[in-house]
Amino acid sequence: MRKYMLEITAFCAGAIGMIIELVAARILSPYLGSSNLIWTCIIGMMLGFMSLGYYLGGRISDKYSHINVLSIFLLTAAMFTSIIPLMELYVIEPLSLTNLNLEFVAIICSTLTFGLPSLFLATVSPYCVKLKDKDLDEVGKVSGKMSSFSTVGSIVGTFLAGFILIPLLGVKNIILLLVVVLCVLSFLVYDEKNKMYIIKSLFTVVFLVSIVLFGKKVFFDKHSDIILDTDSEYSRIWVRQIDANGNEMYAVQVGLGYESIVTDENRLSSDYLKFYDLFDYYKNDTKDTLMIGGAAYTYPTYYLEKYKDKNIDVVEIDPKMTEIAKEYFKLDTNNERLNIFHEDGRIYLNKADKKYDCILIDAFKGIDAPFQLTTYEAILNTRRLLNDDGIVITNVISSLTGKNAKFIEHEYSTYKAVFENVKVFRAQNGFEDDELQNLILIGFKNGVIEDSNVGDKYKNLLNREVLDFTSSKGVVTDDLCAIGV
Repeated sequence: MRKYMLEITAFCAGAIGMIIELVAARILSPYLGSSNLIWTCIIGMMLGFMSLGYYLGGRISDKYSHINVLSIFLLTAAMFTSIIPLMELYVIEPLSLTNLNLEFVAIICSTLTFGLPSLFLATVSPYCVKLKDKDLDEVGKVSGKMSSFSTVGSIVGTFLAGFILIPLLGVKNIILLLVVVLCVLSFLVYDEKNKMYIIKSLFTVVFLVSIVLFGKKVFFDKHSDIILDTDSEYSRIWVRQIDANGNEMYAVQVGLGYESIVTDENRLSSDYLKFYDLFDYYKNDTKDTLMIGGAAYTYPTYYLEKYKDKNIDVVEIDPKMTEIAKEYFKLDTNNERLNIFHEDGRIYLNKADKKYDCILIDAFKGIDAPFQLTTYEAILNTRRLLNDDGIVITNVISSLTGKNAKFIEHEYSTYKAVFENVKVFRAQNGFEDDELQNLILIGFKNGVIEDSNVGDKYKNLLNREVLDFTSSKGVVTDDLCAIGV
């Protein structure tokens, strides 16, 4: 093993670097979101620090070509990795609450929290090259070999984190694991180990592990309302217990937004969910409903309780969400009128052949809608799955006017290109037109049919229609997603 110690070290450094990059996105998501902008900042800043690490590693290896220096680099990387949970609390969270530009905050958070671990991990590869070929007679061969090991490690780390570690352990436990691995690597690499060095190494491991555990404890002490902080293949998920005017509420938070809020007294504590009941006004002979986006299954559970003669299929991409809904939100998966499909909503729309009377769309990651469900092609498939006179009701987070109105304007144009009639409703009172809010889009396959027999029942909802809404924005397509442009 000693013979290949440098190759193993380069491999592990590459793997850990990529794992930290994926962990970074998860840690930032509840505070800054998980948009392409955040990913761009994370990748850009970490690549910048890696470039600096490669440069410094090469320079230092020319002056101090000793394997113990490599051991120090690894231990320093472990030290900066161990403080990531504390940086989340005392750097990322406070900065996210400021009025600073989001891009600036994302860059600063990425730099201060993840930059230094990336820098010291990047010093490993050039230092291994120098130690492997001190005479530089085969520098090209050795450099290529170490780069290959480092890159393969990065590939393994990417798949290991995405498919296994993140959903199995969660980000905090992954950080703990990385700290231990880096400390062990540092110990194995170090030359001339004696009794005192072994004692110091054990003390260092215990100390750094204690920092990680302390960070976890402080997090839950500071956020006592968070009763679950977990990770799935798709998201970092918080379940929060909220006291709202004496009412105990439970909420699922993914990214910046609450995906579900539930009280024992009122399943539909979010106003926008009540608008899904408008299918009973516009399509009161509905028998089969499809809902894309389950989250805590707030509306499906309510639907099954209220409409005893109707069936609902729910497409929820994340199986962990279904588990959480069962444990915390009273979801009964044994109900014969409920079918659950764990897959991407767009994939289901593309391949399904079952017909529905009504399709409800409430798919979000935080406050960001998956673009693949917003395009002309996706909505065309939605129409394809509707029976004659079927309707689709969609929740949209947007403003009605101003710079944040682009989403609803593009979506309105796209729905108008697919459906004969389209209506827009304000889901909440008390918002100005230029404020972000829940808006409801309803598309009618073959015109609007109203049931006057239940009109009074939904009068409060119907009165919130935006009668004069128009849009000159273009249609969103798969190859031209214009939302946000």
